[in-house]
Amino acid sequence: MLRIAKILGLATAFALCAHASFAQDGKLKLKVTPPQGYLFVDGKAIKEGSHSYSLPAGNHTVVVVNYGYKIFSQNVTITAGKSTDLVVNLEAYGDKVPGPYGYLMIEFKPQGKAAVLLNGKKVDYFVGNVDEFNHDWDWHQELLLPPGQHAVTIMRDDKELYTGTVTVEANKKTIIHVTKNGQVETKTWPHADHVNSKAPLPRFEAGIASAQVVVAPPKIGSFTATPAQINCSQPSQLAWQTADVVDTTIDNGVTAGGPSGSQTVSPRATTTYNLTGTGPGGKATASTTLNVNTKVDATLTANPTELHYRKIGDKVITDDNGTLTWTTSNADSTTLDPIGKVDLNGSQAIKADPSKTDIGPVDENRNYVLHATNVCGGSNDQTAAVHVTGSIEPIPTVVLQSVFYPTDYPDKKNPQVGLVKSQQLELATLADGFKKYLEYDPDAKLSVEAHADVRGGKEFNQDLSERRVERIKQFLVDQGISADKIQTAAYGKDRLLDKKEVKDLEDTNPNAAPKARAKNLTGNWYAYNRRADIVLLPSGQKSAMFFPNNADDSGLIWQIPKPALKKVEAAQ
Repeated sequence: MLRIAKILGLATAFALCAHASFAQDGKLKLKVTPPQGYLFVDGKAIKEGSHSYSLPAGNHTVVVVNYGYKIFSQNVTITAGKSTDLVVNLEAYGDKVPGPYGYLMIEFKPQGKAAVLLNGKKVDYFVGNVDEFNHDWDWHQELLLPPGQHAVTIMRDDKELYTGTVTVEANKKTIIHVTKNGQVETKTWPHADHVNSKAPLPRFEAGIASAQVVVAPPKIGSFTATPAQINCSQPSQLAWQTADVVDTTIDNGVTAGGPSGSQTVSPRATTTYNLTGTGPGGKATASTTLNVNTKVDATLTANPTELHYRKIGDKVITDDNGTLTWTTSNADSTTLDPIGKVDLNGSQAIKADPSKTDIGPVDENRNYVLHATNVCGGSNDQTAAVHVTGSIEPIPTVVLQSVFYPTDYPDKKNPQVGLVKSQQLELATLADGFKKYLEYDPDAKLSVEAHADVRGGKEFNQDLSERRVERIKQFLVDQGISADKIQTAAYGKDRLLDKKEVKDLEDTNPNAAPKARAKNLTGNWYAYNRRADIVLLPSGQKSAMFFPNNADDSGLIWQIPKPALKKVEAAQ
């Protein structure tokens, strides 16, 4: 009985220890698409597919990979005794792969879930698991590779179960018998013709019991030295672009790094650099030569070579931009006169900005000189000429003259009648000056303020002044002034000039009225209040309110009774 108790006690202790150990773990519940996606945790090869994986509590680097898809990597925190869900939808990438192909089969039944890596031992070199490449029955499981030598690594967890190098021949089947001391066998491949007839092939296809992984050969798209000629330790940039490459190396002491990138080099002699790109499909190489010489090459261009300048008053209306662009080769110092020291290659914005400051035409020639040198004594001078034309102008004059109407015009039946020829000419002159003024001040506006004389009721006069102001606005619009540049106000019989103000205006009017009209103070008072004033905004400059005594149609405008319609129409 004592022995049984001891056994039970030991069993209980073991169970408690096991429970305590289990309590330190959590679970990663992985759902992956495609279902063949293979899980690596902290660099260890685990297994393919959607499963629950027991992991120690803490932070882990989770990588899911399937050839023909972008690698997924994420830091995941596992909590003891809890399950962490992770859904991974791998993104397909890469074009179809053309032939020729060699077929590699791996027989390693005890380790069917072990990861297969080609030509490298990082997860980026993963191509599948043993179970996808271990038979060639009716359901084909094919790992198709570019012909040539390939380093094969099979691993599970963090252990390498097999490493070796095999030669894969085009249209042949190569078998690695891992459990037979890694024996390699090359045989005919009956399925080759069928496979080649479908080329190019997708990188990954899988069925219920079949799988086909087609590994693309690495390619080096470009490997260049820019510039290709340097001198006296001048820098040059090696730049490369590759496809289906994981790692790159460059000889002559240059660190390459990723599949695509650049590196600055400064050799003192002509050097040929060799680039090797390695990927799951093998290796690819390229070379580029960097020449060292003493000649300095340089170019300098100006675009455009003609620049225009225009200034109105204190405002620059046009000040064309130009660009000086220069390149040098084999130079270590450049100056650009009159700008000063500049980069070896670059561009510089320039403006017209003439030296002339007084009013008048602008016509100037300007030369820019690039002086490029190197420490070995080489030099090269280049010149670019720029021609500056234009003008410096005074502020345009806007002739502001109040506009006068005949009695009771325009009327409701004839809203376009009443703006007689002399007043149209005044408005046309104003419009012409204002359009030019807008070049000086694009925000300028006109305010048209119409009045009516004291005769007539308030409502009648208000309507009358509104017709007057609208007729003037329409005329200005017809002259090419945008409607949004014209403000209007109609005051009717409000804001009338009194008789003294009218007398003062007539006394200072540069165009004297005929004697008969000059003595008729009431008639003048009426005439002066049948007007529209025009104000230039924002300056506040207001139109001269002198009655147009010198106009041919001034009598028609002045007369006190309402003029006949035909007379007014004829005066337009």
